[in-house]
Amino acid sequence: MTRTIVASATREIVIGFDQPFCVIGERINPTGRKKLAAEMIEGNFETVIKDALEQVAAGATMLDINAGVTSVNPNETEPGLLVQTLEIVQGLVDIPLAIDSSVTAAIEAGLKVAKGRPLVNSVTGEEEKLEAILPLVKKYDVPVVAISNDESGISMDPDVRFAVAKKIVERAMDHGIKPEDVVVDPLVMPIGALGDAGRQVFQLLYRLRNELKVNTTCGLSNISFGLPHRHGINAGFIPMVIGAGMTSAIMNPCRPQEMEAVRAA
Repeated sequence: MTRTIVASATREIVIGFDQPFCVIGERINPTGRKKLAAEMIEGNFETVIKDALEQVAAGATMLDINAGVTSVNPNETEPGLLVQTLEIVQGLVDIPLAIDSSVTAAIEAGLKVAKGRPLVNSVTGEEEKLEAILPLVKKYDVPVVAISNDESGISMDPDVRFAVAKKIVERAMDHGIKPEDVVVDPLVMPIGALGDAGRQVFQLLYRLRNELKVNTTCGLSNISFGLPHRHGINAGFIPMVIGAGMTSAIMNPCRPQEMEAVRAA
């Protein structure tokens, strides 16, 4: 049985087919949150602290930590800010964290200060990313989220996305990283733009679980992007995607409707 172990300084969590669904709290992310981004740039972490405590109280299993406040010189600004955010959050809560960045220097800086066994979010199938991120994953002995896109972008063909996931798992093994330490994100697309996006994910999950035997995650609210009544759509999607084999998701645990759906599923 595939078991992905993540840990804080004091608590270990197992992501697995036979484990409770892992809810990764998404709120500590300034993307699309101008007020939070402005606060973090100014060194104000009041909202970060509030979001961390509220998500844990709501039942989050892990917290995703992102400090991507600007696209201008992120290699200079993001590492220090991510470290600061990680240190604040892990001083407040005792659940494992996910280090979320597209900046390699920020991921490495975060790994140096993170306690326990965090989840790295993420690596893609692009050669440049594979060669930058996988050695860090091996060096620090941590699991990593593998996103099913590469230099050609995001394919609308689920077989292509599966092939990218398989490539990442195989390349990780070449670096000495076990398949159980690769958590694949099959890429949930918005059903408002792609009507069979949900069914594509179910198809992919079956293959990821039964052929690659890996754990999985997703940005859950992507499914409802651009549509009204998003929380109802998300709550309807959750039991379906869990039933199809998904073992974790990056989502907002502060939405009772969605957390009730997790617990029911």
